[in-house]
Order: sequence, then structure tokens, then C-alpha cells
Amino acid sequence: MTIKLQSAEPVTHCSQSLLHLLHLSSPALPVGAYAYSQGLEYAIDHGKLTTVDSVADWLRGVLLHGLGSLDLPVLIRCYQAWGEKNYTTVNHWNYFLRACRETSELLLEDEQLGMALSRLLADLDFPSDAINALKEKPSFAVMFALAGNHWKIPIGDLLQSFAYSWLENQVAAATKIVPLGQTAAQKLLIQLLPAIPLAIAAAQDATDDNLGASLPGQVLASTLHEYQYSRLFRS
Repeated sequence: MTIKLQSAEPVTHCSQSLLHLLHLSSPALPVGAYAYSQGLEYAIDHGKLTTVDSVADWLRGVLLHGLGSLDLPVLIRCYQAWGEKNYTTVNHWNYFLRACRETSELLLEDEQLGMALSRLLADLDFPSDAINALKEKPSFAVMFALAGNHWKIPIGDLLQSFAYSWLENQVAAATKIVPLGQTAAQKLLIQLLPAIPLAIAAAQDATDDNLGASLPGQVLASTLHEYQYSRLFRS
């Protein structure tokens, strides 16, 4: 018996947005996020995090109280400002996000990722007026918002992509440092996925007056990581 397959649906505008979303969230995106642990390496190496559960608690805390109260709400604001070509507002939030990086290591990471994504977008023929509008080195979330707005990715999907990419990179770092087996790493990733919508909900409810994050444990670990004798990750 011959089974006749239905013809594939034509590629629509929405499916193109989805493909661009997958592109942005891919580990193959050449921005170098894999090179940073955001203090996780020090915390594990010095016995602060000794089990999978303790790593999960650490990452959940950073996701909810770091990304959820700082990066994600700023991404929302920049997404809207890029769409309106309101470069004054974009610069305001870029300055704000840079100022909230509490260690030189965290600021360097944000600069490196932001600059790498900026160069990539320029090579992909993004509007030069937008890319050149920033008066300071771009934060990664700011450039991520530009890419999402340009490719007409819905903001809710873009937020999920940003948070998932961060989480995947952190789990990958834990896989190397703890070390975790591949199956244990996948279990950890799945365990933490429910925290993503919680972080996004907090970001969507945040007002300008309560944006910001202070994570003393991460800040201390990041500071000490800069002087750690042996490192897998950049400082």
C-alpha cells in the first residue's frame, strides 16, 4: 500500500520568526557565551556548591532574582525602544544595565557578548543607524532586543530564548566543573525550566523604579574568580 504524504505547508512569516528565534538561542551563535561561568566556577571549585541540588538552587536564584529583575525587563524596554527608533531610551537602558554589573568580570562578559553580537548583526546587514546609535559598548540584552525586533520575533518568545540560552550555558559550565554526566546535566536543565516563565512573569510586571539586582553570593564568587589560580572560564 502506498501512503501519499500531504504537501508541506508553505513557510510563513511566523515560521521565519521562529527560525530566527532558534538562530539566536543556538549555542552555535558566535558570541562566546560558553567562555564565562559568572562566578559558578569559583563557587563549585571552592566547595560552596557540592551537589546537583545546590547547583540547581544557585542557578534558580540567579535566574529569578538576576535575569528576572534586571536583564529581562531591560530587554523588554529596549525591544520597544528599538521598534520606535527611540535611541535615547535605548542608550539610557544600555547605560543602566552596564552600571548594574557589580564586578569587572561580569561587565567584561556583558561587553564581550554585546560587541560580538553587534559585529555579527552588522555583518548580517542590520541597519547601521541602529547599530551605531549606542554611545557606549553594548550590553548583550540590548543587542539581543535589536535582533528580536528586527526579525519581528514576538517579545514573549524572545524572552524565553534569552533566558533559556543563559540557563543552557550555565548548565554546560556546571557539566565541566562539577563535573556532571550528560544525563545528569539534562535532568538539571529540565528541573530548572519551570523557573523561566516565573522569571519572565516577574520581568513583565517590573516597573522602572524597581529594576535592578544584587546577588551578593554571585558577586563575591565572581570577584574571587578573577584571582582564581586555575580556571577553565574567562575572567
